[in-house]
Amino acid sequence: MRPENEAELSAAIAGANGPLRIIGGGTRTVGRAQGEVLSTAGLSGISLYEPGALTIVAGAGTPLAEIEAALAAENQRLPFEPPVMGALTGAAGESTIGGVVAANASGPRRIQAGACRDSLIGVRFVDGRGDIIKNGGRVMKNVTGYDLVKLLAGSHGSLGVISEVAFKVLPGVEAVTTVVLHGLDDQTAVAAMSAALCSPYEVSGAAHDPHHQKTMLRLEGFAESVAYRSDKLCETLARFGDAAVDDAVDWAVVRDADMFDGGTGDLWRISVKPSDGPRVGAAIGAGRRLYDWGGGLIWAEVPAGFDLREAINGIGGHATLVRGQGCGPVFHPEPAPVAALSKSVRAQFDPRGILNAGIMD
Repeated sequence: MRPENEAELSAAIAGANGPLRIIGGGTRTVGRAQGEVLSTAGLSGISLYEPGALTIVAGAGTPLAEIEAALAAENQRLPFEPPVMGALTGAAGESTIGGVVAANASGPRRIQAGACRDSLIGVRFVDGRGDIIKNGGRVMKNVTGYDLVKLLAGSHGSLGVISEVAFKVLPGVEAVTTVVLHGLDDQTAVAAMSAALCSPYEVSGAAHDPHHQKTMLRLEGFAESVAYRSDKLCETLARFGDAAVDDAVDWAVVRDADMFDGGTGDLWRISVKPSDGPRVGAAIGAGRRLYDWGGGLIWAEVPAGFDLREAINGIGGHATLVRGQGCGPVFHPEPAPVAALSKSVRAQFDPRGILNAGIMD
């Protein structure tokens, strides 16, 4: 099914006789949902963009590339730097803005600008009954319904099918550079990233590639400010090694975890306290890894079937299977009280249990 407007989406859900598998561009298909495919690709187009008000409103099926191109034309951007996951998951589709919200997809700048849900100011969606619900608004001053807006972000289509989203956006930047350290082990790299993030130099990206022993700290802003801050950051990090400025670092590679494209093992996305990042790496052992968010986000490729959650048992956080068969459920099991609450919330929005049924299995 491919509804072309919100009314058709509502009718499709209300008239469904069985489970529906919700997709946008199909590039962020995480989980094991079953049922007839319901595509939001027809709900496409930017309905409102006011650069002076720093707001944009678009249909859920609008390609992410279209959103970013419209913003770039006005020297603006989405603050949370959404990753593009098609190559990583092997999907041929095009990432949509609704899929970004459904996954709460957030890139390296999350440590400075917050996650996708922090920039989301309004949402329209259709629940499991077929009812159309609006929450939030189209301007930043409107705070009505913020809690529900944030609840939809990261719900992976299990609470409702998003039809429209509204975002606050930010101006673009004049200059970008990266301070790089080479040869650090994981523990030292996380310490260096923590020192950079605790400095007054406004680091907007902090990542470490253990395979190349390359630690990267990004700075953005006005050219003179970036030049001054990068010099000062090099001085601050001197105790960790020879820090140098490198303008050639491509942060899209970090954002999209490109190093894992075409891999054959299971790929996991692990979120922990940054200080626990090296513990995760040590527990996993062999295999490719990438640390982002100052060490708080770890991409890890392990042999197929490897019980990663058992390996990192005792380290607080959660692990999500992004690619492969894995071992156990795709999403990290919730503690019993949280699982009961989540089930109750889903039952309120989708009493028939038809939206992305089985996605948590």
